Amino acid sequence: MKRVVCLLVWCASFSTQKLLAQPVLETGGKELPVEWIDRDTKHRLRRLTPLNGNYASFYFHNNPFLPTAKGKGHLMAYYGNDVYSGDGRGRQLHVMNLQTGESAQLTFSPAPKGGEILAKKRREVFFQVKDSVYATHVDKKTTRLVCVFPDTFKASITTINADETLLAGAKISEKEKEILKKYPSKGEYFNRIYEAKLERTLFTLNINTGELKPLYKVNAWLNHIQFSPTDPKLLMYCHEGPWHKVDRIWIIDITTGKNQLMHKRSMDMEIAGHEWFSPDGKKIWYDLQQPRGQSFFVAWADVNTLEYKKYRIDRNEWSIHFNLSPSQKLLCGDGGDAGQVAKAPDGMWIYLFRPQGGSLKAEKLVNMKHHKYRFEPNVHFSPDEKWVIFRANFEGKDQIYAVEIKPSKVD
Repeated sequence: MKRVVCLLVWCASFSTQKLLAQPVLETGGKELPVEWIDRDTKHRLRRLTPLNGNYASFYFHNNPFLPTAKGKGHLMAYYGNDVYSGDGRGRQLHVMNLQTGESAQLTFSPAPKGGEILAKKRREVFFQVKDSVYATHVDKKTTRLVCVFPDTFKASITTINADETLLAGAKISEKEKEILKKYPSKGEYFNRIYEAKLERTLFTLNINTGELKPLYKVNAWLNHIQFSPTDPKLLMYCHEGPWHKVDRIWIIDITTGKNQLMHKRSMDMEIAGHEWFSPDGKKIWYDLQQPRGQSFFVAWADVNTLEYKKYRIDRNEWSIHFNLSPSQKLLCGDGGDAGQVAKAPDGMWIYLFRPQGGSLKAEKLVNMKHHKYRFEPNVHFSPDEKWVIFRANFEGKDQIYAVEIKPSKVD
């Protein structure tokens, strides 16, 4: 299989690079240098991907990082147009060395791909093409067929468990597929699928044997499926739909089938969602509004004790997605435009948050006023916790960027 490598030339490592004075610029609205300092926040930014294509980092709760084969630094998996081969074959999986900037393309098949699943122990990325599941080795660049779903069980994979023996996902009905085909945009299908109350089935797929095991079947829209990063038998999922109409966040023990609701709504129009596991797997964090669009929090619930805590944030600090640092001491958020649920008049920022008592103290990292939020930024902390990595289109194309958490010294 052909291997193509792109090299973005940086002077030193991603985490320790010290450069000559960087230009202080407004972020976006025009093409920018590879590195600059945001005029409004005084934080240094770096574009990680080249402007000759469109790229996307993983969804906020999907881990994109693994150590390099030699254990020095980290790699990041991501999607991008196949700009290196020049033959126009859709988006492909790539992997980037965050220290050197070297980027290698992993996949080359022309068919559309689904799945953002990185197995750190196996050193493989898993993805799906139609009814077939594949795995590509990050270092060897070899691809293997894992499973072909039978005609009687057409489904999609979304997550891998902590010991990397099982994939999981959901099987949807033919009627739901018809709705999605007829109404492809989220604004058209979202309420239709919720109101249809069609059957969905949670399942696991044994990576080694190919065994499919249905876990839970219900006439409801099950979505946002995530395995615990530490407990291989614990699976989180949500009851999707208008958030003020659903008790959304659930976990299921895949060995016993026991379900547990993680947050019970307590008032009219309360919403909780965009949930994710803490790195140690002990808590589930989520966006909480009590009620919707009025009082804003980021909250967590303990998966064992159901203990619960919430941190207040300002309307302008609400973010489409939040995330937690590896040390679990910091949070970040990707902000939102005035058309989002918070209706924030000044919410278009990448944020850093520090918990202080019952609140989060916010620091602005990037001015996102030139970003079109239909392309959601989906923030991640870098493994060394020195950068926040996100995706944006403020230069006119979909790109991946990193902003340094430490402010720059600007004269």
